[in-house]
Amino acid sequence: MIYLATEPAPVNHPTVSLGCGNWCTFNYDSLISSGISIVITIAVAIYVARMLDSQKPGRLQALFEWMFSYVRTTSKDTAPDATAFVVPLAATIGFYILVANWIDFLPISLIPYVHPANTDLNQTLAMGVVVFLVVQWYTFRIHGPKGYAGYFFWDRPHDVPMPWRLLFVPLNIIDEIVKPVTLSMRLFGNLFAGLLMAYVIVLLLGNLPYVGSWLLGPIVLAVWKLFDVGFIGLIQAFIFMLLTITYFGLAREGLEAEHAH
Repeated sequence: MIYLATEPAPVNHPTVSLGCGNWCTFNYDSLISSGISIVITIAVAIYVARMLDSQKPGRLQALFEWMFSYVRTTSKDTAPDATAFVVPLAATIGFYILVANWIDFLPISLIPYVHPANTDLNQTLAMGVVVFLVVQWYTFRIHGPKGYAGYFFWDRPHDVPMPWRLLFVPLNIIDEIVKPVTLSMRLFGNLFAGLLMAYVIVLLLGNLPYVGSWLLGPIVLAVWKLFDVGFIGLIQAFIFMLLTITYFGLAREGLEAEHAH
């Protein structure tokens, strides 16, 4: 049962400082939430791996096989030579984000300091930076040192004469740098907005008469969370996973032209 009184304001995070500035200050509610999400993600992965049955797969196995097959197919279409590490990376990130979003269904009154882990920009930005660094490594690996420099300074856009390409150098650099920012802000913004909306529902319905606040309030809040946490949380996990794969495909831009020369 969802109690209106237990829906916290999603504005501030309780922090602990080690005494050396912002770089040593931690939002311990986010660490607890992400820790629980990591444990659940690993536990489910181990459980699914142990219950694998090629003769009679269960529904959970079939669901995971479908998801993994979709990620593998998409990866082969976008970055065929990177499937070996893109598939585990994208699938793990996608499932972890889903778990981190869905822990909002846990009874907050019984588990303090737990919230959807991705409503903390520090976490979503960390995942965006990890994806960004792996993509840069992949770009450098397939293009080589010269091709990697050309990827930013003189090879793009390919349908523009060489002298004009130099005008696009700042745009190429900005376009690459903002990828982890947009990746993280999209996930954070959607999840935080949903949490903020739930808090607004609490404030509005909490002022109703007794029957309205304790009967209608929990119903409206439950319906909203089913939509926002359940559906939107699923969509955002899928988008983050898909964009991760897409960035590897974009890193191959101009590769055919390099081989042609």
